[in-house]
Amino acid sequence: MPRYESSDGFALHYDDVPCAGGAFPVILLAGGAARHSSYLGDLAGLSDNHRLIVPHLRGVGLTKAPSSAERGSWWSQADDLEQLRVHLALESVVLVAHSAGTRLAIAYAAQFPHHVAALVLITPPAAYLVDEPTDADTLIAKRRGDSDFDAALLALHAGPQTSDDDAFNAWQQNSAAVGYANWGETERSHAKIGRWSLAAATAYFSVAPPHDLATRLGEMTAPVLVIAGTEDCLVGLAPVRALARLFPSGASATIEECGHYPWVEQPAAFRQVIDTFIDKAVKST
Repeated sequence: MPRYESSDGFALHYDDVPCAGGAFPVILLAGGAARHSSYLGDLAGLSDNHRLIVPHLRGVGLTKAPSSAERGSWWSQADDLEQLRVHLALESVVLVAHSAGTRLAIAYAAQFPHHVAALVLITPPAAYLVDEPTDADTLIAKRRGDSDFDAALLALHAGPQTSDDDAFNAWQQNSAAVGYANWGETERSHAKIGRWSLAAATAYFSVAPPHDLATRLGEMTAPVLVIAGTEDCLVGLAPVRALARLFPSGASATIEECGHYPWVEQPAAFRQVIDTFIDKAVKST
């Protein structure tokens, strides 16, 4: 397992998935928050075209928890990504992030904008950055009446069980169906992949972002793609689309009949969107 040191001397691990073609590497950031990155797989075959670098964030996978919660926050871990860029000897990076992992990608873009070649934000939470009212309740209303969905929604609204990791993971499983447009065998199997760390999740949100974060994102000129699912009951659709407008070179793509995990639910449509964007962005670097 490859590893490197961050600026505080902390040992950080990552997966390195090679690509025979040797194409431009892509750094994948898992969400959760603090979910093991195995749930990402290789994003529906993205490793066919790109070397994938998948960091184990602090307190997740092989990377140990930090001594202070603040150092495990999404804002602070941007420095870990910068040290990873240096370790990989890359002048700039392509970041592809999912859900809560998009917070870390955004933190890196705000702090190190000149080292971002391209940014892909998959079904990101956006309410902390945009004023667009969420339409999640409207999407939820369309799903009510499905027994699996209704049971999962009750669990989600009850809030996480935080007595220990097992209880926290059980809550994640009980509420999982809300994150998918359909709850078939493929979705059920995917929901079981990747364990959450309660301590790492708590640390991840331990630092509030700077008040001018949205303004700082407006100064990053690298191309940004925001991917939304039309049936994403977790983060909604309208705020996700609005997030793209914060970036000077931002664009949004909407995937039909899709919830929070487009590479699982609509892999062909997802790959078409992300491949086109990354290929164009890399050629321009």
